[in-house]
Amino acid sequence: MSVQRPETAEPRAEVQGSRGAEVPGTTELSSSRTAERSSSMFLPAWRTAVAPLGKRIWREYGSLLGLVLIGAALSLLSDRFLTTSNLINVARQVSINAIVAAGMTVVIITGGIDLSVGSTIALAGCAALLVAGPAGDLVGMMAGIVVGGLVGLLNGALVAWGRVPPFITTLATMTIVRGAALVLTNGEPIVKAQGAYLWLGQASIGPLPVPILLMVIVLLGTHWFLARTRWGIYVYAVGGNAEAARLVGISLAGVQILVYVLGGVLAALAGLVLAARLSSAQPNTGVGFELDAIAAVVLGGTSLMGGEGGIWGTTVGAFIIGILNNGFNLLNVSPFYQLIAKGAVIVLAVLVDQVLKAGAASTGGEPTAPHPQSVADAGPAGERPRDG
Repeated sequence: MSVQRPETAEPRAEVQGSRGAEVPGTTELSSSRTAERSSSMFLPAWRTAVAPLGKRIWREYGSLLGLVLIGAALSLLSDRFLTTSNLINVARQVSINAIVAAGMTVVIITGGIDLSVGSTIALAGCAALLVAGPAGDLVGMMAGIVVGGLVGLLNGALVAWGRVPPFITTLATMTIVRGAALVLTNGEPIVKAQGAYLWLGQASIGPLPVPILLMVIVLLGTHWFLARTRWGIYVYAVGGNAEAARLVGISLAGVQILVYVLGGVLAALAGLVLAARLSSAQPNTGVGFELDAIAAVVLGGTSLMGGEGGIWGTTVGAFIIGILNNGFNLLNVSPFYQLIAKGAVIVLAVLVDQVLKAGAASTGGEPTAPHPQSVADAGPAGERPRDG
């Protein structure tokens, strides 16, 4: 049984016909409303297009802008800041922290952290000078690097195979390694007044000191590792989503051990440079260096949650800390106030980073960690890394 629907076309026509002539001024009113609606639609579209771009520019170049502003302010406050000798001195002071921070960046990108780098600096320097006495400077330097690698291997093994959280692992090894340095030296400094070993910290090639050149080599090499090798992709993948990385065949333990060994080796290299600069190695050297390295990484935009970051940002962060230290010294600021200022800068940088991340999440921003498909295309972790 079918039911006919009432036809409404004719009644609508009658109603429209009964309305009579069009009211004067209606056309102008509707045109103005259309224009307002168009402008109101254009404004959100403009904000949607421009606001994420501004946030992206700030996230990518905000640290560099901050470095420029700090440098400009210090150049106005002190006429000695922009001198060639002072700028070279700043770069030399930054070199040790930048070398350590390069290794710390790789560790933090995987979602880990290494609090033992300061103690590793002390132990590597002491071991190098102790071995250099009877065996020669070259063997001593190699011994220091090996010591750093072994500390990193211990950290990586505890994190990867022992399932101990990185913070707890490296907090424990920080104490163990510091104690080992004290036992090795009986708590006394080891002095080296001459020898080829001192070349690392005191020599220059052309106008540039060797520590600066070593810093440049380390930063370029670490950037190449992260950006141009397959294992660099694995580092970002593990930090971005460890479970997805495991499902596509990446060895989580292999990546974690690799990054901690790399961090330990670079911390040891920094220890060798520092000992060479001071012509001595002391078991109490490096206290607080891990905090400066972490601060440089955070100021550079690397996320403490992992999966995001890079070496160039860390480089800028290291120079921000170095320039602040240098500027405070030029302005005769008390060291106590320097600690407060550096802590405030770090907190401000983290707060800005969190605000930008929240804004990116609300606008549907994409994460920077590699897509699982790109990780799968990179091949299993056992294959040889592909360069280029």
